[in-house]
Amino acid sequence: MSNPILVAQSVHALYLLPKMANRHGLIAGATGTGKTVTLQTLAEGFSARGIPVFMADVKGDLAGMSQPGATNPKVLARAKELALADFEGAASPVVFWDVFGEQGHPVRATVSEMGPLLLGRLLDLNDTQAGVLNMVFRIADESGMLLLDLKDQRAMLQYVGDNAAEFKTQYGNVSAASVGAIQRNLLALETQGADKFFGEPALDLDDLIQTDSRGRGIVNILAAEKLMQQSPKVYATFLLWLLSELFERLPEIGDPDKPKLVFFFDEAHLLFADIEPAVQQKVEQMVRLIRSKGVGVYFVSQNPLDIPDIILGQLGNRVQHALRAFTPRDQKAVQAAAQTFRQNPKLNVETALTELAVGEALVSMLDENGTPQIVERAKVVPPRSQLGAITPEQRQQIIQSSVLFGHYEKAIDRESAFEKLQARAGEKVAAAGAPPAVPGASVPEAAKPSFFGEILGTAEGAFQPRIGPRGGRTDSLATSMVKSAVRAAGSQVGRQLVRGVLGGLLGGSSRRR
Repeated sequence: MSNPILVAQSVHALYLLPKMANRHGLIAGATGTGKTVTLQTLAEGFSARGIPVFMADVKGDLAGMSQPGATNPKVLARAKELALADFEGAASPVVFWDVFGEQGHPVRATVSEMGPLLLGRLLDLNDTQAGVLNMVFRIADESGMLLLDLKDQRAMLQYVGDNAAEFKTQYGNVSAASVGAIQRNLLALETQGADKFFGEPALDLDDLIQTDSRGRGIVNILAAEKLMQQSPKVYATFLLWLLSELFERLPEIGDPDKPKLVFFFDEAHLLFADIEPAVQQKVEQMVRLIRSKGVGVYFVSQNPLDIPDIILGQLGNRVQHALRAFTPRDQKAVQAAAQTFRQNPKLNVETALTELAVGEALVSMLDENGTPQIVERAKVVPPRSQLGAITPEQRQQIIQSSVLFGHYEKAIDRESAFEKLQARAGEKVAAAGAPPAVPGASVPEAAKPSFFGEILGTAEGAFQPRIGPRGGRTDSLATSMVKSAVRAAGSQVGRQLVRGVLGGLLGGSSRRR
């Protein structure tokens, strides 16, 4: 069994057992109370025991894990206060990722992998629009059309909209308004930078579950500062997609001695804000079952009440930093948070929640039997790596020295729905025997109708019977005019009119009698 991870010190040491790490956890507390330091300490502990980690850096200060620390006076003072033996700086093996490909290896997914449920959430679709999107995915699958990037999705939407009558019987109505709304939302998504996320090469999950030459787990850090600023919903949906991919692809392994991967979900309140019932059910199912696949999920949020009760009940390992109680709503949140712990008769949990200093927390971990220990007030162990950001030069050096460098940097655009639909449209034009119209192109002289040809065509068309919208035949223009003229021939003016009209149409010349 792996060595336990020292998390905090109370009257005695508080440990997280690696065997219980896949039972999930929670790190909560108000802004500035020390959540990031706790997250960094836990990630270091997992990495040192050969457990890979995935975490999002929403503020830009987790990158310091790549550098040795223990130089900060406050960190050294805390280590001395807790009597930590042999406390010295140590870096963790880090791989940087970035949706925009600027501060890490580009991380991509295909539209097909994202699926209609998560893509619909990303596009903020209503039920009708979500139904149309599901239909488009189904038609693409059955037609052998790969949906890899957003231009594939847009082309497929246009194809289904243009041929709605063909699909109506088999799939149901396709509303032009719904197709237009989805297209507009896709365009808005592109302006937020999501077009850089969809495409190939897609992220290989095996690249997240790696160890270095010394057996330490790789710490995968997603540079999410820009993504959070531009589109928090894209950030939350991306992490949810990644978690669902792990759930679907990893095999069942039961309860291992240590997790295959620990997944930190920072700013977890973004995931559950206005979450659709179908998506919440999917998250609840994943959290309940993914532990048997060797994945531990740790939610990081300001308040434990940001997490739905069903999920909160699955989070056995907890580190709760201070909460503020400035308003009646805050006070209710403190009371509710206090009730989520196994009570300690020697500690007033509700009072302690508002009195905790920075770096202090209420800690409750699972014991070897999986039972939550009684909550204790403790001081969190400081990390051995650097606190805070690193320089751009240090980041680039780490990126370029990674074994993954060069694989994800070059985007691939292979044949998919967009290219196939373009080719199909070209074939239809060719079959019609006319080249596609090119704006501004000159018409060949031979293709232009002559003046006399136009006149003869007009005269010929005047004698052709007309076909109505329902197939009925009516008199030609010339026949109608002749009948009208005959009816008018009873008068002197009518007879003159008849001669004039017939003479003009038939080309006769008038003669004086």
